[in-house]
Amino acid sequence: MIFPLRMGLDLGTSRVRINVKGQGIVLDEPAVVAYYRNEGKVLAVGLKALDMLGKTPAHIQAASPIRHGVIINLPMAEAMLRYFLRQAGILFSPKLVISVPANITNVARRAVREATLAAGASKVWLIEAPTAASLGASIDMSTPIGMMVVDIGSGTTDLAVLSAGQTIISDSVRIAGNQCNLAIQDMMRYNHSLLISDRLAEEIKISLGTAVSPKKVKEMEVKGSDVVNGLPRTQIITNQEIYQALQEPLQGILSSVKSLLAQTTPALAGDLVSSGIVLTGGGAQLGEIDIYLQSQLQIPVRVAENPQHCVALGTLKADIDTLSSES
Repeated sequence: MIFPLRMGLDLGTSRVRINVKGQGIVLDEPAVVAYYRNEGKVLAVGLKALDMLGKTPAHIQAASPIRHGVIINLPMAEAMLRYFLRQAGILFSPKLVISVPANITNVARRAVREATLAAGASKVWLIEAPTAASLGASIDMSTPIGMMVVDIGSGTTDLAVLSAGQTIISDSVRIAGNQCNLAIQDMMRYNHSLLISDRLAEEIKISLGTAVSPKKVKEMEVKGSDVVNGLPRTQIITNQEIYQALQEPLQGILSSVKSLLAQTTPALAGDLVSSGIVLTGGGAQLGEIDIYLQSQLQIPVRVAENPQHCVALGTLKADIDTLSSES
């Protein structure tokens, strides 16, 4: 049993991660809840609920209570968080630092606080995802040198230019990992007349996804439903096809980075020519995405170590005196 004074929580669109001081990441599970439609009674949470996606009868719904980093179903989010805290062995009312998308609305902030407090937290602080990511990536922010962080999650890409430990300018766009998955699904439907699941699209992205044109051909056999007759069948696809499919969402991420860069002061822009961009989040693991962005922006781009956990790790490195709180 864990009795933490303070914990960190990465409340993502597709995954929830809990970080406990002295323990590290104690939970990393899908942000999915399966429940009975009429009663609202929870049937399964996390990995068990994920296995039910697309396979449940009509009276059972399996879905995420979070969309684009924002809670859309407060009761389900509360139930999910309560379950995850219990799964992590946390039975004592914790004090939580929680990540939220950059520039989130006050209404959305309030929903996060309400769900977390109702799930058993005794006190809640909120931190914007790119700020937490910069801390988790161990970026030295003690000096007044501008640095850009791009946190590519599932539902949102959160961007910020930081200097001397402060966020100078930030943004959040709804173009991220899920949009890449949708692009793969669209390609499969239009090119091969095959319908595939969200989960399979994610597996394809991990196995074949690349941001630059591949030099060697890789193939993968995928299974789905034929668009015409609805019958199950298999299809061989290549990494070149996936590269082409991902160009549109990647262009969207690139445009959002360019837009934020265009808003920086000349002094910060000068810093970024040398300090460059650090990529965090699960989307930063897409093959050669750093090379793609660097070639387009002509400034250094690197992927942080352990990018998918940077936000969760950074929540415990934050100075809580600078964060908004509610108890």
